[in-house]
Amino acid sequence: MKFKLKRIDWYIIKQFLGTYIFAIALIIAISVVFDINEKIDKFLNPDVPLKAIIVDYYLNFIPYFANLFSPLFTFIAVIFFTSKLADNSEIIAMLSSGMSFRRLMLPYGISAAIIAGVTFVLNAFIIPPANEVRIDFQNKYIKNKKVDYIRNAQLEIEPGVIAYFDSYDARSNMGYRFSLEHFEDKKLVSRLTAKSIKYDSLYQWTVIDYMVRDFIDMKEQISSGSRKDTTLTIVPSDFLISVNDCETMTSPELHTYISRQKERGVGNIQTFQIEYHKRFATIMAAFILTTIGASLSSRKIKGGMGMNIGIGLALSFSYILFMTITSTFAINGYVSPAMAAWIPNILYTFIAIYLYLKAPR
Repeated sequence: MKFKLKRIDWYIIKQFLGTYIFAIALIIAISVVFDINEKIDKFLNPDVPLKAIIVDYYLNFIPYFANLFSPLFTFIAVIFFTSKLADNSEIIAMLSSGMSFRRLMLPYGISAAIIAGVTFVLNAFIIPPANEVRIDFQNKYIKNKKVDYIRNAQLEIEPGVIAYFDSYDARSNMGYRFSLEHFEDKKLVSRLTAKSIKYDSLYQWTVIDYMVRDFIDMKEQISSGSRKDTTLTIVPSDFLISVNDCETMTSPELHTYISRQKERGVGNIQTFQIEYHKRFATIMAAFILTTIGASLSSRKIKGGMGMNIGIGLALSFSYILFMTITSTFAINGYVSPAMAAWIPNILYTFIAIYLYLKAPR
C-alpha cells in the first residue's frame, strides 16, 4: 500500500523538525554560555589563542553536545508541538475526518527516520574526528585527561606472543622491565627480558640491556646485549587507553579496535563496546521516543500542554538515567555492553506499545 504525503503530513514534518532544531539551538546556546562561564579563567590565559577557542573547541563542541542529547531533543519536540496540536483540537479534527491514528503517525515516522539517519552519520563518521580536535584542545589548554603512564600492561600482540611492561611512560616513550614470551603448543620456547624498551615509530622498538633465553630440546641458550632494534606489532595507544578515546573513533575504526584488543587479551574495553552499541541503539531510540511522545500528548487532557511536557521531561530524563545506570553496570562487568546499550530501548519499546494502544482513535 502506497502512502502519498498530504499537506497535513508536510505540516507535521515541518513542525516536528522545526521544533527539534529550535530546541537544540536554544539548549546549545544556554550550554555554551554556561561552558564559557565555567572555563573563562582558562580562556583568558594569553597562551590560549582565540581562534583555537572558537574553531578547535566550540565549533566541535556544538555538534557533539547536540548529538549527545538528540533523543532528549526529539522527545521534547514531539511532546511540545503535539500537545499544542491537541490543545487546539487539531488532532481531534484530523481523526474526525477519517484519518486513523496509525496514518497520523506516518509523518512522525518520517521525521524520526530523518533525525535517526542524520544522528547515525554524525555519530559514526563526522563527530569522532571533530572530537579528536576538541579533546586535544581540552588536554592542552584546560585539563589534561590523557593517559600517559601505565603500570602492569600485558597483551597478546599476536598468537602465542605475550608482551609485558612493568611500566610505560608516554612522555619519554620508554617502557621499563619489559618481557616478551613466545609460546608454541602452549609451551614456552623463548623469553626476552629487558631493563627498558623505547618506542621509535610505527611497530619499531629498541630494547635496552636485554637478555634472550631460548628453550630448545630441553636445553637453554642465553644471549644478551646492550641495544637491539626489533619489530613489535603494537603501539603505545594499544595499552594507553584514555576515557575519551572511544569518542574519537569512527564506527569502523571502533569495530576494528575492539576486535584487535579482544584478540590481544586486553580487558578494559567495555567503554569502547558500549560506545559502539550505543551508536546503533540511538537509531531505534528516535523511533521509540517519537512514538511515546506522540501517543502520550495526542490526547487533550485537563492539565493541558504543561502536564504533557512535564510527563515527557520525566520520561526522557528517566531514559537518560537508565542508560547511564546500565552503562555503569556494563563497565563493572554485571551486564554485557550490548545489553547495556539496548536494555533501555527494549523497556521503552513496551512503554511505547502500551501508550500507542491507549492513544485516541
